Amino acid sequence: MIFDAKIIDLPKILDKRGNLSFIEEENHVPFKIERSFWIYDVPGGESRGGHAYKTSEEFIVALSGSFDVVLDDGKEKKTFHLNRSYYGLYVPKMIWREMNNFSTNSLALVLSSTMYDEGDYIRDYNIFRSYK
Repeated sequence: MIFDAKIIDLPKILDKRGNLSFIEEENHVPFKIERSFWIYDVPGGESRGGHAYKTSEEFIVALSGSFDVVLDDGKEKKTFHLNRSYYGLYVPKMIWREMNNFSTNSLALVLSSTMYDEGDYIRDYNIFRSYK
């Protein structure tokens, strides 16, 4: 369900020399991290995502800049605006996701509960709805 998605605050250590935040698997994110990737240099007006996962869970952090993550469980949609590096968005499996509204020089870090598997993707929204 879309209400299982949530913003999770990360530790923030303030220091006059610069702040520090970190992520620990199965502590700050509710899964073991099997893969990480980042999205950057997204041209203006473009969007990313446009799919769901059958088994993968994700945790998305805006390390720099900002962007929106639009989540859809087949019945309801919810938009999360990410613009700080000290919190992230937990996205459960079987939630359609799209990322858009990328600011200039934005950098999205995505942590995943599974290794890359093309068979885990649902790329057609109508097929996604039939799973639900």
